Amino acid sequence: MENYYQTNFNAYHKRTFFVDPSLFLNPFVNELPQNASILDVGCGSGRGLLWLKNQGFQVTGFEQSPGLADLAAKHAACEVIEGDFETFDFTSFSFDAILASGSLVHVPHNRLSQVLGNIKHALKQNGIFYISLKQGDTFKTDQTQRIFYLWQAAELKRLFSTLNLDVFHVSSTESVMNSKDLWLGYVLKGTNS
Repeated sequence: MENYYQTNFNAYHKRTFFVDPSLFLNPFVNELPQNASILDVGCGSGRGLLWLKNQGFQVTGFEQSPGLADLAAKHAACEVIEGDFETFDFTSFSFDAILASGSLVHVPHNRLSQVLGNIKHALKQNGIFYISLKQGDTFKTDQTQRIFYLWQAAELKRLFSTLNLDVFHVSSTESVMNSKDLWLGYVLKGTNS
């Protein structure tokens, strides 16, 4: 699956960079202090980085695909760290907010709690965490053979509770790129455990 983003990064960038993220990111930024520092985990094409930077926030990207990391850094003119969010040591970071917009959709159900717990190390106490995942049951595979893990609101609420992430805002929106997909978006506040 990682190979898709490493070998198709140009096509993915072209397909996703110009999608307007304001619809799903406005509830997130409404909770942030002015000039907040934000880590965009799985920043992909860099469209969120650029949009947030244009809103006056201090942004840093994090991306596993070297090709996407380079394109995101170039188009958003900011630092993008290359790494795997499952194994990267986030403990040296201290961000006001973390954005994980659609970036954790390929993480299996039994690993999401561990992945979120690892990423949460980068969040200041009482910081804001935004995550969006596809709604549905079990998983689905698309035409590129990428596996997307699907979630129900009740199971995500339980998972967030175990990680001491309080839900502030929930949205359910139709995908801009594929109207058959529904996205669950969560604005969360994290406390250290």
